[in-house]
Amino acid sequence: MHKEIKNTVETLKNGGIILYPTDTVWGIGCDATNAEAVEKIYKLKKRIETKAMICLVADDRMLKKYVKKIPEAAQSIFDISETPITIIYDDAQNVAQNLIAEDKTIAIRIPDDEFCYQLCRKINGAIVSTSANISGQPTPKSFKEISPDILKGVDYVVNLQNEKKPTKPSSIIKLGSNGIVKVIRK
Repeated sequence: MHKEIKNTVETLKNGGIILYPTDTVWGIGCDATNAEAVEKIYKLKKRIETKAMICLVADDRMLKKYVKKIPEAAQSIFDISETPITIIYDDAQNVAQNLIAEDKTIAIRIPDDEFCYQLCRKINGAIVSTSANISGQPTPKSFKEISPDILKGVDYVVNLQNEKKPTKPSSIIKLGSNGIVKVIRK
């Protein structure tokens, strides 16, 4: 895993996009502060820029870097959730502008995955994480289901295909600073 993290970090720092295993599904990612790399992902996925993407961070401390005010309910949600959960927060900051939704929100998950944790730690920041498919196509359930267009369109494919168990995308909850909670995806 050490070699894969080293190669992946180098790709991210050079503005590249990666295909990598997450705690949920295979994802396409980049440095969340690099607007040009984010743009490459939108183009590869043929996705409109108004449809925001998820970011991964290593822990609560790193989360504070990207959200102005974390609602108290966030920690409770993390504590009780038994499955991967992404929370949409108000008042995003310190990420590429093309990652921030029109309503100034950002979707962030703290993954329960050693590779993702180490990767965020090594680049000391957030990583984009969007499913490894062309927009509108089904999310691949395994590495073998990833489209050749996606495989050819990334700058680096993390070589951990045999370690990723098939799973499903995370649940998504919008947690407004006004206290309103809305389930976006179960």
